[in-house]
Amino acid sequence: MEEYLVVGKIVNTHGVNGELKVLPLTSDVSRFDYLKLAWIEEKGKHTEHYVEKVRYHKNFVLLTLRGIDTLDKASLLKGCDLKVSRKYARPLEENEYFIVDLIGCKVYENNLLLGTITDVLQTSGNDVYVTTGGKYGEILIPAVEHVVREVDIENKRVQVVLPEGLIEG
Repeated sequence: MEEYLVVGKIVNTHGVNGELKVLPLTSDVSRFDYLKLAWIEEKGKHTEHYVEKVRYHKNFVLLTLRGIDTLDKASLLKGCDLKVSRKYARPLEENEYFIVDLIGCKVYENNLLLGTITDVLQTSGNDVYVTTGGKYGEILIPAVEHVVREVDIENKRVQVVLPEGLIEG
């Protein structure tokens, strides 16, 4: 399992004092209110940063990190992922999973391999598992209780019952 979980993407700077404009990529935006430590991934390397200040502006989170105190330092981080350590991640509810853990899971209906989850689309109603590589090509599977019957993250296996008409058989 991945040690770090993406919670945002640094999309720009804000002001001249090193503040970062972050697009939140988490279902719980309020998690930034209690964020004390964050990791930034640059060129495959993770660096730890202490969060000094968090505020919100429109649909973005504005972060001040210790040591990032100039526009030049902040500019170097544009495009980087903002992550948290799995051990500090917010607790999950029942039948809730981190996207990074779903990616790579094999999806089965009965014993028929439908493919591998390659992406998770987050919609206003429910998530959708993008499943590719099986005999039906790409399948968009709604992540709802009557379709997704069992998720076994440890064994990277998801059991589904597809609604009639979702694929042509």
